[in-house]
Parts: sequence; C-alpha cells; structure tokens
Amino acid sequence: MPTDRANLKAVNLRIREDTRALIDKAANIKGRSRADFMIEAARRAAEEAILDQRVVMVSRESYDHFWAALDRPPEANEKLRNLMRTKAPWDQ
Repeated sequence: MPTDRANLKAVNLRIREDTRALIDKAANIKGRSRADFMIEAARRAAEEAILDQRVVMVSRESYDHFWAALDRPPEANEKLRNLMRTKAPWDQ
C-alpha cells in the first residue's frame, strides 16, 4: 500500500510493558518495526470486524453439516482435542 506522507496521521498509545514486549517480540520475528507490525495487525482486526458483520449464505446441506459439527462433542475429534491441550505461544 503506497504511503503519501501528507496523508499520515499520528496515533499515540499507552500500553503495559508486558504487552509492548510481546508486540516487540512478534514484530522482531516478522522482521518488522513495532509501528508497522501494530498498524498491520490493527488493520487486519478492523477488516475482520467489518467482515464479521456480513451475512453468509450457504446451502441447506452446508448449514446442516455445520450444525451437526457443532453438536458433536469435542472428544469425537482428535485434532480438536490436541488443539485444546496446546499452550498458546504467547503463554509459553
């Protein structure tokens, strides 16, 4: 996305030290600056929030399949069980 310096506006944030350290670690892993990382993450979150407000139309068959999956107990799915037991990377 091209940046026209005349269109750039400042945003000031105050965040906890541990949150800043987490962001810095992730930005470093991605090879990005803190600002670039935060802007991209905020942009993605904003797009997702907007897209979440959309109606999704599916066939009756897809709808029934979706509800059947929700009704199955998590124990019935080995991959889901493993996922739920896995510690989040930011909690390690």
